[in-house]
Amino acid sequence: MVGMTRKKTIFWLSIFLLPNLLGFLIFIALPILGSLATSFTDWDLISTIHFTGFDNYTRLFQDSEFWQSFRNTLTFIIGYLPIVMVLGLACAILLNQKIKMRGFFRAVYFLPVITSWVAVSLVWKWLYNPAYGLINYFLSVFGIDGPNWLTDPHTAMLAVIITSAWKDIGFIMVLFLGGLQNISPSYYEAASMDGASKWHQLYAITIPLLAPTTFFVTIISLINSFQVFDQVMIMTEGGPSGATTTLVQNIYNHAFRYFEMGYASAMSWILFIVIFIITVIQNKLQKRWSN
Repeated sequence: MVGMTRKKTIFWLSIFLLPNLLGFLIFIALPILGSLATSFTDWDLISTIHFTGFDNYTRLFQDSEFWQSFRNTLTFIIGYLPIVMVLGLACAILLNQKIKMRGFFRAVYFLPVITSWVAVSLVWKWLYNPAYGLINYFLSVFGIDGPNWLTDPHTAMLAVIITSAWKDIGFIMVLFLGGLQNISPSYYEAASMDGASKWHQLYAITIPLLAPTTFFVTIISLINSFQVFDQVMIMTEGGPSGATTTLVQNIYNHAFRYFEMGYASAMSWILFIVIFIITVIQNKLQKRWSN
């Protein structure tokens, strides 16, 4: 600030930042520290808190349900990530061309992203209904007997993956569109003059120059996938037989169904550590991948 001493500048900056800082401390920092402290206790939200040390963490690593939820989360990521990346990139390339009503189609593809997960999950739950859902009806037209999507342990996770990919493709598409529009058209003009086909241009120009965007999209999608919850809660509630119980769903169950707040907090911190490790790896690999 012009005309002010260093102390006055710091003072006024502190005054302006104080409301935001207080909000961060009260609503973010303190709850985080509180959850860490709770992870070392036995508390059911009613009775007195009992300090248990590392018992919750010891129990966690011996809990088969926890490891099943961890495997389910990895299964979701393995199925979801390639679908949303490939289809998101394909939509971005298509809608980056000079076609009629391009803006309209971009808006249509992005519409599911801004739609509530509750609405999306309820609609897809109806589509998956084995008795009167449109998906099994469509399959029956071709003589295929559709499965019980959400009540069969073999197809429930697949149903959740398809729904999640459908909702998120628009978001991935927008990110890739931003990357595509930063690529100079001169590269494609030079490649066309040299006789390169569209597929060769995609392989030799588009994909390499999209590396920074691809890396960012992969990391964001990966972190979000570890926190999958809304669609699972509404569509399957973690069933059938725990086939779709993810890490966050498991945390919710122990916190608000079994009232084991200490154990739920311990699982939350394990999830935080996993995401933190992914973030650290991201920072290490970012320059290498981008180049």
